[in-house]
Amino acid sequence: MSLTMLFSRSFRDRWRPPLSLVIALVLGIMLLVPLGGIVFFRVYENQLIQTTEGELIAQSAAIAAITAQHLRQFGGEDLPLGTNAIDQPIPYSMEPLISTLRRSKNQPEGNWAPQLPILDLNKTPVLPARADPVATDVRIHPAYHATGKAIATVLRDTQRLTLAGFRILDPNGIIIAGRDDTGLSLAHVEEVQTALGGRYSSALRERTVQNPQPIYSISRGTSVRVFAALPIVLDGKVAGVVYASRTPSNILREMFLKRETMFWVLAFVLSATLVVGVIFARGIAGPIKALTERSLKIGRGDRDALKPLVIHGNREIHALSSSMLDTSRKLFERNDYINTFANHVTHELKTPLTAIQGATELLRDGGDELSDAEREKFLGNILADTERASRLLNRLRELARADSVEIGGTCQLSEVLSDIRRRFQGITIDAREDCMLPLAAENARIVFENLIDNSIRHGADRVSFSPEETENGFTLAVADNGEGISAGNQDQIFDLFFTTRRASGGTGMGLGITQALLKAHQATIRLRPQDRGACFEIGFPPRRR
Repeated sequence: MSLTMLFSRSFRDRWRPPLSLVIALVLGIMLLVPLGGIVFFRVYENQLIQTTEGELIAQSAAIAAITAQHLRQFGGEDLPLGTNAIDQPIPYSMEPLISTLRRSKNQPEGNWAPQLPILDLNKTPVLPARADPVATDVRIHPAYHATGKAIATVLRDTQRLTLAGFRILDPNGIIIAGRDDTGLSLAHVEEVQTALGGRYSSALRERTVQNPQPIYSISRGTSVRVFAALPIVLDGKVAGVVYASRTPSNILREMFLKRETMFWVLAFVLSATLVVGVIFARGIAGPIKALTERSLKIGRGDRDALKPLVIHGNREIHALSSSMLDTSRKLFERNDYINTFANHVTHELKTPLTAIQGATELLRDGGDELSDAEREKFLGNILADTERASRLLNRLRELARADSVEIGGTCQLSEVLSDIRRRFQGITIDAREDCMLPLAAENARIVFENLIDNSIRHGADRVSFSPEETENGFTLAVADNGEGISAGNQDQIFDLFFTTRRASGGTGMGLGITQALLKAHQATIRLRPQDRGACFEIGFPPRRR
């Protein structure tokens, strides 16, 4: 395996970006969104270019129609014309509209030849500034000269309203109407040459900006000018050219005109970024940081850290923190339980072991001096203490099984009690009614046998089972008619190794085993007060539907 692969794997395994870095990246991406507006600026700027060209085409078409009308009036049939005009193909995007117009009864018949803008700021090269008109020896035909004078007023009025520059050229490219350059030739200009050949042409040319501002650098539209050359067609031939030009609207100017909208857009972006940051910080980063600090404190044994977070954030973090705190709390409880349990076991086993050791030493040291009765007494004590230690170990094994019992299963109360009756012959066991219990039959048998054995040790000859439905599930009351439990012992009956029948072989673990097994099934057990005997109430969780 190569070093690169080893390094890459090690890097992936060890490096984990902190949540704050992830949030910073997300916020950075959101802040980059406005920079995407630069791309929008380019698109919008290109749209301004095409809009300008479209307006020049529309204005030039109207001027070309008026010019053609004047040429017919002043020139008659002897009017000199240029080359044949080239029919423009109908753009694909315009075909549905043209078809609709041709079917319309309100539209005049004719050959439709719409001219769409062709300039593209991203594709069309920007040419140098337009060359100045040059002098020529070619004389202007009187008809064109008269037309130029007649159309001059129209050009001035149009330019005053549209801010566009217009020049009317004859078939030779000589200016017949426009500014003070009438009589000069523009035939050497590229787009004019194309228009004199019978085809529409347009171009982007450099424009010199006086005192340019640095902010203008983000807009290409401030340094170009749109030129459009539209042929004037008369009887299918080129009768001249309408040469128009105009500087497109500046995108910065458009933004200034729409400054209120731009302000609210910017305010929305900043507000959205701030809201996302607050949501991330409060809903994810803050709770996770607090949870991390809390887990470190718990790891150091700080029990005061076992409390809910002030801010949980979202649902998943709340579930994670609750689970972590519950697990930590159970681990602390388990640790306390193990410590207490170890102390109890040590104490309980120490007594018989000490007695066995003492009796054995006496038997060893006494030798022949001990009588048969004394030797028999010591051997009996050793046997009794050995049996007690064996009972304690068996009970410990039962307690361990109760702590790790298999959860689940159901059983019928009547069937479990039927099996128990065969073991306990000298006691009456009855049930007020039958019910389904949410634990396996073997686990139910262990619980009930411990309770019945406890009743027998306290002088009972009758045990009754009474199930009852409640709002929080259902309960099972196990009552006997024995001696009952004194008020002084009621708080200790579930403590391990607590017993009032130690002399008769009691280990004090029966109720502890019962409580541990029920707890594993999410059930509870408590002593219910009553006048005679003892009554234990087992509470089961609600039944699953």
